[in-house]
Amino acid sequence: MTTSHETDAVLGRVQAYLEASGLAARGARAVSLTGDASDRRYYRVIVPKAPSVVLALYATPFEFESLSFVNVARLLDRMPVPIPRILGHDDGLGAILLEDLGDVTLQAHVGAAPAPAHAALYREAVSLIATVQQRGAELADPSFVPYGVAFDVEKLTWELEFFLKHFLAAYRGVTLEPAALAAVREEFAAIVRTLAAEPRVLCHRDYHSRNLMLHRDRLYLIDFQDARMGPDTYDLVSLLRDSYVDLAEAAVDDLVAYFLALKGQTARAAEFRQRFAVMALQRNLKALGTFGYQTAARRNPVYIQYIPRTLRYVRDNLAREPRFGRLRELLAAQLEELR
Repeated sequence: MTTSHETDAVLGRVQAYLEASGLAARGARAVSLTGDASDRRYYRVIVPKAPSVVLALYATPFEFESLSFVNVARLLDRMPVPIPRILGHDDGLGAILLEDLGDVTLQAHVGAAPAPAHAALYREAVSLIATVQQRGAELADPSFVPYGVAFDVEKLTWELEFFLKHFLAAYRGVTLEPAALAAVREEFAAIVRTLAAEPRVLCHRDYHSRNLMLHRDRLYLIDFQDARMGPDTYDLVSLLRDSYVDLAEAAVDDLVAYFLALKGQTARAAEFRQRFAVMALQRNLKALGTFGYQTAARRNPVYIQYIPRTLRYVRDNLAREPRFGRLRELLAAQLEELR
């Protein structure tokens, strides 16, 4: 939990940045914004007679040029895809000043706007994935961080172990018998081998409705600092099997078809949808691990509300694909939502 001392220290850093940047002299004031699952904190800086900006505070001081956020921003800017502009920084204070994209995420828009508006925005979101993949291949350069990291066997396995540790054990209190644990890990290993062997494209890594901002009538990407190479299904799964939003299955099918049309791969539809299912299972299990970690380890209950939807995705995926039969049996023995 955040202590009063820690809060005072953070607010002191905010004020120090406002003063050092000259914003304080212009009468600027900072208002706390809801953060994400990271240790960064965000403040909207309201400046009289000027557009507001957003101040991102990192947990510790940094070297600006070494930040993956900065590195990936430069890559995305070259594509180009819409991202917030970096307006300033202070390494010693661990602060970055960003363009303010407002408060309307794709998640919020889905909850407030009519269905036809959703359809157009989701097509835009899918087209951005296609652009990132195509331009990512064209701009490949080892000087950009994402080309040196990937969803390999080690990373994918770590994410599934995260589910076992933080959702199954810590959040649900389940202790698997050694034989059952070994069997689950064997099933996980088969999933990991399949995914790690796929050709890799550039992935945002966390491409869902809370990381897409609606600003000036278009979608902007945020929270892209963990971009890496991975399967071409990864970002699409993140968007269409999103823990934060319900999408009708017919809409998911249409958007998968739209993505394949953009990529000129409609002839590969059946094979792509099979790979999509495997990726969705891994991604949703990892999301459950994150929600369990936030709830049990960080005492942050906000993510509890997204667990039922994510479990439903996992249940439906396990039931839909015969190859997941053994894993379904093993997990359903511990989680009644999967039965």
